[in-house]
Amino acid sequence: MIDSGTRIAIPARRGKAARIREGQVITVINTHGQQVVDTWAFCARDLTEFMSMEHSRAAMEKIIPEVGDVFVTNRRRPVLQVIADTTPGIHDTLIAACDRYRYELLGCRDYHDNCADNLVAALRELGEVAPEIPSPLNLFMNIPVAGGRYVSFQPPVCAAGQSIALRARTDLIIAFSACPQDIVPINGLARAPTEAHFTVV
Repeated sequence: MIDSGTRIAIPARRGKAARIREGQVITVINTHGQQVVDTWAFCARDLTEFMSMEHSRAAMEKIIPEVGDVFVTNRRRPVLQVIADTTPGIHDTLIAACDRYRYELLGCRDYHDNCADNLVAALRELGEVAPEIPSPLNLFMNIPVAGGRYVSFQPPVCAAGQSIALRARTDLIIAFSACPQDIVPINGLARAPTEAHFTVV
């Protein structure tokens, strides 16, 4: 377990995971601003039960979470609750984690860092194996929906130092990826991914 209040880095273009007890609060900080942080939560007792965006959208009846909303697992049980948000409140629940196939479609011929591999590596550091790559909660990611039908990939609207706080509703493993996307501008117009941080209390 992480010492209470310790500020943990999510390195730029990389992932990080931690074991969390029920009731603890994880605060994810957009340290430099303009950085998307893909977020996953797996139930500690059984990693095949995990936070599900599909099930959470049905439970919340919305696509963008607000303070008070509860994310649920693929078995429809509470896993994380938003308890504070100092950002403008724009996060994404629609878009899958980037992976090697996404970058191949974007024209990459060589390996490109990606959130799917970052999740696998972060869990491996804890001695765990990802049962699959669930669709993540994309903190700080700005995916407007136009006309109720069309999505676009836009720069984040949060500023450096803004954060979101999530309370664990069960014992879990939380995992993050400081998204390495540098082809489309979801990490800002500079297309330069940066580190982010989180604390646990």
